[in-house]
Amino acid sequence: MSYSTPSGGPGLQTAAVTATRAGGRKVPRLGRRRLTFDYVSFLLVFLVLPVALFLVFVISPFIQAVYYSMTNWTGFSPNMSFVGLNNFVKLFQDSTFLQAMANNALLAIVVPLITIVIALIFASMITVGGPSHGQVRGLTGSGFYRVVSFFPYVIPAIVIAILWSMIYQPSNGLLNGVLRALGAANMVDWLGDQRTAMGATIFVIVWSMVGFYMVLFIAAIKGIPAETLEAARIDGAGRYRTVVSILLPQIRDNVQTAYIYLGIMALDAFVYMAGLNASGGPNNSTLVMSQYLFRTAFEKGQFGLASAMGVVLAVLTLVFAGLVIGVFRLIGGKDEGGRS
Repeated sequence: MSYSTPSGGPGLQTAAVTATRAGGRKVPRLGRRRLTFDYVSFLLVFLVLPVALFLVFVISPFIQAVYYSMTNWTGFSPNMSFVGLNNFVKLFQDSTFLQAMANNALLAIVVPLITIVIALIFASMITVGGPSHGQVRGLTGSGFYRVVSFFPYVIPAIVIAILWSMIYQPSNGLLNGVLRALGAANMVDWLGDQRTAMGATIFVIVWSMVGFYMVLFIAAIKGIPAETLEAARIDGAGRYRTVVSILLPQIRDNVQTAYIYLGIMALDAFVYMAGLNASGGPNNSTLVMSQYLFRTAFEKGQFGLASAMGVVLAVLTLVFAGLVIGVFRLIGGKDEGGRS
């Protein structure tokens, strides 16, 4: 005689042993799935096909770029010679490339930091910045602020860059026109002056990105249980303490993701830089690696050297993502269960 427990534990194993000894049919092992048509088709469509596409369109081009980076390929001829690591040595002896790399590093640090801080301030105002009594809610008319702030993100980046390049015009630009109306005597060449070119460019990138990440943080804050915010208010926590001690720890993963995405965008930044200052700015003050890569490949015909720049940029992107994850793990520690 066999029996089974409600949990399906030792009783089920006893039933299997009894059935085997009695010459009955063997009970199938738990966890083994039959290869039905539905199961196989699911694996093919949602696992095998995406992996194959990833290998063909992501991994394969990167491997080709690594190979081309070790050649002197001109891009317009099937003939090429293997030069090993000479292209990489040449890159790190090129002062222009090093300047572009430094500009990218500045963007990767400053743009995410400023964008996330401003987006968090706006998101906090819209969600918990309302009256200090009654139900926790945002400012009056927060829906309007949300739409207005998000609007720049729906405009293509190249359009934003061209628009702001016209606003920054030293002679007839809107910004200098406003300054002239306010009584300013000297007009500023915002993109032509080495002292202001990078700052003006960073402002444009931040302006175009704040709205999206504000909406992202608002969605994350809305996922925090209302009881948590109510309890903090009952305990006497003000708006600043609520944001720092309640909101930020709860949406830390969202902030980490936003920092990585913004950093990757800043390490590229080709569209904004090409639209605002295609020449790279005065003394290459706004030149980035993607711009220099494009110039090297299509103006100089040195596709092997340009491929080496692309490999360096890809490696720096991976290193940046790893550093951000490590820093957030170091700052925030590990939650129960090992999640960082």
